[in-house]
Amino acid sequence: MKKKYLIISISVLLVLSTCLYVFISDTTEKVVISSNKESNRSVVNTNALTMMYETEAGSGEYQVSSDTSWPTDGYTFNETLSKCENGSALTWDNENKRVVVSTSVSDKCYVYFDKEPDVIYLASYITSQYTTDGENGLYYHDADLANGAGDNSYRFSGANPNNYVCFGATGADCQNEENQYRIIGVFNGQVKLIKATSYGSYAWEQDYSTQGNTWNESTKPDIYTTLNTTYYNTLGSEWQSKIATHSWKVGGMASDTSATAKDYYDTEVGTGQSGYEETMKIGLMYVSDYGYGASEEYWTTELNNYEPTVDSNWMYLGTYEWLISRYSDNANYAFNVDDTGYVGHNHVLSTLAVRPSFYLESDVTYASGSGSMTDPLKIN
Repeated sequence: MKKKYLIISISVLLVLSTCLYVFISDTTEKVVISSNKESNRSVVNTNALTMMYETEAGSGEYQVSSDTSWPTDGYTFNETLSKCENGSALTWDNENKRVVVSTSVSDKCYVYFDKEPDVIYLASYITSQYTTDGENGLYYHDADLANGAGDNSYRFSGANPNNYVCFGATGADCQNEENQYRIIGVFNGQVKLIKATSYGSYAWEQDYSTQGNTWNESTKPDIYTTLNTTYYNTLGSEWQSKIATHSWKVGGMASDTSATAKDYYDTEVGTGQSGYEETMKIGLMYVSDYGYGASEEYWTTELNNYEPTVDSNWMYLGTYEWLISRYSDNANYAFNVDDTGYVGHNHVLSTLAVRPSFYLESDVTYASGSGSMTDPLKIN
């Protein structure tokens, strides 16, 4: 029996319990589509159809597959390469997730599938760069790391690790310093970034006479609005969606001239922290973030005497810079990094450099890049 046009639809999910036999010509050759209740996957007779799988994503090299079922995950139909010897047309029905063959003649078809790139989450990519403490500038702050935070985070430390990320742009615009950020570390599966350069100079709070550095459910300092409205609104919606809403510990603490990075970590965000937490998108680096940015040999140095670390601390900006923590000893002050590199406190009315910091959503993936300034990491 002859038919002028015949459409053979091969579906990944069939709910048939018997075999269907579809003839593509008046010969005895046929394509068999069947379904199995247990597997619920379509099966093809490869006498009429040959499946070609790409060996590696982007390689352009293919090999014949011995599979008798269509790939369901990890491959994409390549319409350009897929051909039939006698000119029958192969197309992909995206709505029904199936290959469609249009033919009026006996034919032999070759169906090509491209291998999809493996999904690499950015957090996983960063932690995969860790081998031993200090290698690639990464330290794993578990309980065994001397003077570390002990929070199982991965943090970058040292003079200039390859921790640059392009954020807010793509392509050649990644070379613009305004679109470059740096990775503070990985915390509970989320990558924490900080802007590589200053966003501008702003007051921590202008109304120092009545509000000071107060931060609670009803009162927000100006720095909150600067970060979560003024700066945040400069980002497009695509990039805003990559930023996680996070609980920032902003209860504040007293200044301690003998405090090391670990001391500040414990009282600022660690086991000794008991102050107010603000749920928001954008913050600033913690005092302890700055302390752990220096090379490991300085982690026992008081942050009040951190000037010798400036050549070994990638977080040092070279100017007065605000930190997120308020100063609990005096309502008119907040913590900052001095232009010489030590941690102190400054009047909230002062206009100091601000570098927005934020956590990325855990499903942000790595695309490419080595992490250097000229080849920053690209993300999806």
